[in-house]
Amino acid sequence: MIDIHSHILPGVDDGAPDFTHSIAMAQQAVKEGIKTMIATPHHLDGKYTNPGRLIRERVAELNQRIEEENVPVKILSGQEIRIFGELADELSGTELLTLGETGPYVLIELPSSQVPRYTEQLLFDIQLKGYIPVIAHPERNQEIIENPGQLYNLVKKGAYSQVTALSVAGGFGKKIQKFSLSLIEHNLSHFIASDAHNTRTRPFKMAQALDVIEKKFGSGMVYQLVENAELMVEGSMAYKEDPRKVRQKKILGIF
Repeated sequence: MIDIHSHILPGVDDGAPDFTHSIAMAQQAVKEGIKTMIATPHHLDGKYTNPGRLIRERVAELNQRIEEENVPVKILSGQEIRIFGELADELSGTELLTLGETGPYVLIELPSSQVPRYTEQLLFDIQLKGYIPVIAHPERNQEIIENPGQLYNLVKKGAYSQVTALSVAGGFGKKIQKFSLSLIEHNLSHFIASDAHNTRTRPFKMAQALDVIEKKFGSGMVYQLVENAELMVEGSMAYKEDPRKVRQKKILGIF
C-alpha cells in the first residue's frame, strides 16, 4: 500500500521532530501494510517553508536511516503546498514538488476555514500547465463542510481530493467521519492517506479506515482507493467517476 500524504520528515514542520520519531513512524507504517510513503511537509503555510532542495536532502538521509534500521518502507519526496496566487506559475521552478516527483499530481492545502475566491481559477491554471491538483483533507475545511457544492465544482472541473484515514476512522469525531464517508460516496474524494504526524495523536490508521470503507461501500471501493495511490506514483491517471452533489439534508444530518 502507498501513503501519499505524511509528515514523516524530521524537524521540518509539525510532524516528526527528529530521526528517532521518523523511524518509529516508519515502523508503524509497515504494520499498517504501507510499503511506500510520500513525505509531504507543509510548505508556505505561514509557518513552515520547505523548498524542494531541502526535502530531497532530508528524504535521502531518512531513506538511508530507514535502511540501516531494516525497516521495509521507501520514502518519496513531495509537499503539502498551501494555496497561493502564483502557485501555477511557480510549478515549473525548483521549489515546488509534485507528489513523489513521479508524475503530475500536486497536493494543495486550503486554509482550514475557507476556500479562497481564486481557488477555482488557480486549479484550472494548474491543469493548463499539465499538472493535476489534489485537494488535501477537504473533510476538515469549514467552508466545504457547510457547502459541499464548493468541492463538487472543483472536482467537476478536474481536481481530485484526498480524505484523511484518521477522519474516516473517527479520530476527529463522528461528524467528520460521516462527512468523509459522504464525500467518498458522492465521488468527491479519490485518495485516502494518513496525513500522519506522529505515532500517537496523529497516527496512520490506514488499515482501520479501509475496514470502515469496506463495511460501508464494499471491497471494490477499497481497491479503487488503494489502486489510485499506485496509479499516482506510476504517473498514470487515477480512477475518477462523475461527482455527485451532496444533498442539503445530508449537510443538516452532519452538523
